[in-house]
Amino acid sequence: MSATIQTIDTPDGPFTLLADERGRVLASGWTADAGAIRARLAAPPADIAAGETDAADAVHAYYAGDLAAIDAVEVAQTGTPLQLAGWAALRRIPAGAPLSYTEFAAELGRPSAVRAAASICARNAPALFVPCHRVLRGDGTLGGFAWGLPVKRALLDREAAGR
Repeated sequence: MSATIQTIDTPDGPFTLLADERGRVLASGWTADAGAIRARLAAPPADIAAGETDAADAVHAYYAGDLAAIDAVEVAQTGTPLQLAGWAALRRIPAGAPLSYTEFAAELGRPSAVRAAASICARNAPALFVPCHRVLRGDGTLGGFAWGLPVKRALLDREAAGR
């Protein structure tokens, strides 16, 4: 499988996208380090070339205020049935309406599986498009985020203001 990698500037810093030949985002995050993006995947594509991705337009639109622009971008993820269900559920969390890890576990039909819910967020490779940043600790604090808590806070603030 071949893939395209692209880094764009955002108000939250450089954002790198890795998309397959069909344009589906495999991995993304707030870094200019292509290796950090590849490392988010268990089996990254062997053939990766720099280029432009259609998904970059959605990122620009998101940062311009169209918070729903990321919703239509296709992603490709591999994982367990629970992980796949979790990543699909993350895409249904509306911008500006974050859930707690406990609420997210309940959305998965596994209310006692809070650690599994947190793990699903931690293993999410196409950040922003699968908005794991919309899940918080039970006390409302940020919890973890692969790309740093300042980015998570900025995303949540942007989404709260744009609602």
